[in-house]
Amino acid sequence: MKQISKSMRWLAVMLAVAVLATSCASTTLINSIPSGAKVYIDGEPAGTTPLAYSDQKIVGSSTEVKLKKEGYEDHNVIITRDEEVDVGALIAGILFYVPFLWVMKYKPSHTYELTPVR
Repeated sequence: MKQISKSMRWLAVMLAVAVLATSCASTTLINSIPSGAKVYIDGEPAGTTPLAYSDQKIVGSSTEVKLKKEGYEDHNVIITRDEEVDVGALIAGILFYVPFLWVMKYKPSHTYELTPVR
């Protein structure tokens, strides 16, 4: 009987750690029209659109996103981690008394239309 009890505790701890770890990250898909634009996150090259961007920043943190494509004007935006409530982080905060630093997340996707250079 003790073996089952230890196994259940271990499983509960591992589940809690998994919930807390995944609740901290937020992911968004960065798209452009037309696609294939180079993406710079906080000034660093990150890839081309469509690009899945993920971070573990806390609520209210801002991220600078720049899209560049030949023949189009550069497009600069700031995405802020306060666009949607992260239910997983909210539940983890309530159950485990963790500070609510990650209860907000990015929208699932951001799409930006690039303007052709004239």
